[in-house]
Amino acid sequence: MKIVLDTNVLLTSISERSSIHSIFSGFLDEGYELCVTTDILIEYEEIITRHLGSNVASAVLQVIENAPNVKWITRYYVWRLIEADPDDNKFVDCAIAANATYIVSEDRHFGILQQIPYPKLNVIKAKVFQQLLKDQEGV
Repeated sequence: MKIVLDTNVLLTSISERSSIHSIFSGFLDEGYELCVTTDILIEYEEIITRHLGSNVASAVLQVIENAPNVKWITRYYVWRLIEADPDDNKFVDCAIAANATYIVSEDRHFGILQQIPYPKLNVIKAKVFQQLLKDQEGV
C-alpha cells in the first residue's frame, strides 16, 4: 500500500501518546510504503521543528530518509488541483506521480479532490487509515 501522509498527520502520529500513533509505528514496522518528495520532506522538517524541536525533527527525518519502505518520488508535472491552499499541491502531485493508494489527511482543502474525476485520488482521514492498518495486521 503506497501512502502520502499530510504533514499534520505525520506530526500528530509521532508521539506514543497520540491516538493515531499506530500510523507512525505502522510505518516503522514497514506496514506501508511512504511516498515522499524533497518538498514534502522540507515541510515535514519545518513543521516538526516548529512544534517538537530540531532534535525530534532531525531524528524523524533520519528515520524516514533511511527507511526501506520509503519511495522517493520525482515530480515531473504540477497539477495545481487545490487552489484554496497551493502548498497542499505537493502532496497531490506526489500521490499522482507515485500512483499512491491513499493520501492521508485531515485537511479540508483535500475535499475538492473528490469532485475531480481525473486524476482519481483517494483521500482518507487518519482514523480510517489507522483502521486499514489494523485490518491489514489481522490478515
